[in-house]
Amino acid sequence: QVQLLESGGGLVQVGGSLNLSCVVTGRTYPNKNYNMAWFRQAPGREREFVATIAWHGKVQYYGDSVRGRTTISRDDPRNAVLLQMDGLKLEDTAVYYCAAPVAAFRPAPSTDARDYEYWGQGIQVTVSS
Repeated sequence: QVQLLESGGGLVQVGGSLNLSCVVTGRTYPNKNYNMAWFRQAPGREREFVATIAWHGKVQYYGDSVRGRTTISRDDPRNAVLLQMDGLKLEDTAVYYCAAPVAAFRPAPSTDARDYEYWGQGIQVTVSS
């Protein structure tokens, strides 16, 4: 079955950088055919959209709270999607989730969690002062 495995989380200081990776396994077709996304959820809060990238890599969308300091990218030879976030703030502390849709070649990547059927187990990112 399709599995998403996140890595790269941990403890980071305010102002530091974060690099997350999500590797997708179990697809019948290459992951380059699918939009990908990152979401996050802080304690006591709803899941929040972070970033998404189109299957062709030419379109990316970012959440308001991370735009300008975050980059989502693809590493298709590894069937992976990457997330880099700079200028970390205390409020970036959350569990970060990688997400993927069932359908390939969707015309636009979605910012809505309901459009993603596959999810990783999540990885903790803690920003400390």
